[in-house]
Amino acid sequence: MSALPAAPKALTAYRPFWAKRFGPAPFLPMSRQEMEQLGWDSCDIIVVTGDAYVDHPSFGMAVIGRTLEAQGFRVGIIAQPDWNSADAFKVLGKPNLFFGVAAGNMDSMINRYTADRKIRSDDAYTPGGEGGRRPDRATLVYTQRCQEAFKDVPVVIGGIEASLRRIAHYDYWQDKVRRSILVDSKADLLVYGNAERAIVEIAHRLARRESIETLTDVRGTAFMRRTDDTTAEGWFELDSTEVDRPGRIDALISPYQVVDDNKACASNDDGAKPITLHKTGRISMPPRDHTVVRLPAYEQVRSDPVLYAHANRVLHLETNPGNARALVQRYDFNGIARDLWINPPPIPLTTPEMDHVFDLPYARSPHPSYADEAGSHDGATKIPAWEMIRFSVNIMRGCFGGCTFCSITEHEGRIIQSRSEDSVIREIEEMRDKVKGFTGIVSDLGGPTANMYRIGCKSPEIEAACRKPSCVYPGICPNLSTSHDPLIKMYRRARALPGVKKILIGSGLRYDLAVQSPEYVKELVTHHVGGYLKIAPEHTETGPLSKMMKPGIGTYDRFKQMFEAASAAAGKKQYLIPYFIAAHPGTSDEDMMNLAVWLKRNGFRADQVQTFYPSPMATATAMYHSGLNPLKGISRDESRGEKVDIVRGERRRRLHKAFLRYHDANNWPLLREALKAMGRADLIGNGKHHLIPSYQPITDGSYDSARRKNSTGAKPAAGPATARKGQLLTQHTGLPPRVSGAARTGGTRPGKPGKR
Repeated sequence: MSALPAAPKALTAYRPFWAKRFGPAPFLPMSRQEMEQLGWDSCDIIVVTGDAYVDHPSFGMAVIGRTLEAQGFRVGIIAQPDWNSADAFKVLGKPNLFFGVAAGNMDSMINRYTADRKIRSDDAYTPGGEGGRRPDRATLVYTQRCQEAFKDVPVVIGGIEASLRRIAHYDYWQDKVRRSILVDSKADLLVYGNAERAIVEIAHRLARRESIETLTDVRGTAFMRRTDDTTAEGWFELDSTEVDRPGRIDALISPYQVVDDNKACASNDDGAKPITLHKTGRISMPPRDHTVVRLPAYEQVRSDPVLYAHANRVLHLETNPGNARALVQRYDFNGIARDLWINPPPIPLTTPEMDHVFDLPYARSPHPSYADEAGSHDGATKIPAWEMIRFSVNIMRGCFGGCTFCSITEHEGRIIQSRSEDSVIREIEEMRDKVKGFTGIVSDLGGPTANMYRIGCKSPEIEAACRKPSCVYPGICPNLSTSHDPLIKMYRRARALPGVKKILIGSGLRYDLAVQSPEYVKELVTHHVGGYLKIAPEHTETGPLSKMMKPGIGTYDRFKQMFEAASAAAGKKQYLIPYFIAAHPGTSDEDMMNLAVWLKRNGFRADQVQTFYPSPMATATAMYHSGLNPLKGISRDESRGEKVDIVRGERRRRLHKAFLRYHDANNWPLLREALKAMGRADLIGNGKHHLIPSYQPITDGSYDSARRKNSTGAKPAAGPATARKGQLLTQHTGLPPRVSGAARTGGTRPGKPGKR
């Protein structure tokens, strides 16, 4: 096992594999017949995915496939195979190098089940939106079938399902801590995060006849190794197997070491810089690229929620590619110990590398096998996720917001990776000229967020040293550049293109950043809002917001003022639609009541709402499982750390959802009972200042006697009715429509690129 390389090799610096002579395929083949038409006798790599194959840069497996193709490899696709036998995994023959397996753009469990653990009836990544076309825990099932089909072929697992389950993790559907997906799947290697850099290196090294077992030095990968009581040769181990006494095996070095807030992000605790320790004097930290942090073993975190929260905290502290250390976690196999090793995150792609990935020859449409006899993708063959992103363009990756319920940072990282303006403009022009059905409307220029394009730390040195989980919470870091000028320039250039009538922004807007740039707000509101703009304050109360790491509602109010002023100046009637989450850890019943009062006071009525969904590995999920707040540190001493109010049980979760839908008469009996128990019966009545009325509709659509006249003789407030324009809250999925909440809860917005 060697040290990790200090500088990554550029994606375009590899010598192409010999098969590059075949050139790019119109579509990556899904059948032997297509392979024969291309002149192939075999595939070098076969990608197995739980999504339908759409050759578009918004679909992860298309990006991985085209990236490998650009390196000269022959890549085949097996999409949504029948998993009941190994036959469907043999259709393209035996791959020369490896199988690449992913559940798809979403965690398969989140794709299949709602937050209430009910089976979904549809699947946006399947032709016709048909549900049930992928198995539960698809990565495990697909890996098993690949191994059955060809026992001697290496299997590399990836995608967001593998990414979020790369370590022992709480599983909401079984209500227990499960082993790493690498352990359960018995795959040879796991790649996490945006995988281009790792998968290209793996492919070339396997092509050079290196054994899969020797690939232990690739960033962004995890692997298993046999172990004893000694650390791998050349590596220095920090022991963090217990709370309250973490540190080096022979000296206490805290893995909780964080940057001094008084020095913002400028401090660095890596390399050989000494730090002051309690009782142990000054010592030198070992080099980070030779350091591994030993987490509590799986058997410990499985049975001890405190250790689970501790391990989750340490893992999130080791996520900055500039200073992250390797992690190791022990698993017991009937008395035989093995270690799961997780190498540091991949180095983010440079702008030229991002351009290379997005400029590849995508067909920008579903595979022809999904079309009907007329060649159309209408009717039963329509793939909803593709329809949703068909005319959108991704401009960046990553998010430094650090929202604890969100999966974007855990998967894509917090460092923003941006394409060049020229690359984005080229894609818009190609979409205009080649994509059937384009009417001149670009549905989105965005990504995980709408307005983090080219925003980052002012200093590369500070960025590489920082260990904070968010650059914008509790306030915007003074070292963060908040200039929106490059984005404004791109907007103006894009909408000036011939044939482009309108460019909408559908990605989630980080409004606490937007208020730093009045010019951006004016540009956005004047030219890029189609009547409604959806943003996500998530809550109004400090308690839950502090557990989410979201700004206070005052920031929303400031943005609302700017939005309305800019709309008025543009002569437009436009409306904000805020999203909110029910039952998030740290949310009391009173918090939800106050949120409901705020909603009514501001005239909002939610159509559908989203209950907190504990996705694997998220910080909020660690809160949900342990009842502790990893953001505050973990301790067995009850006087230290912070306990978190967890919303468990069907009745309480239903109550929190009911507060968001206070206007729904079906919720009034439950709300009346709760308000009386909370001592807030003053909110029950028939006046405008009351939250819910005292009357109840009856089944024939009329109302009881209290409806006709209340105790004061005044006409009671109207019952539930359709909200006026601008007052309707659409379904909350964590991100605006077109931007699926999957990205924040274990998947991606349908088709958003980079989340693999």
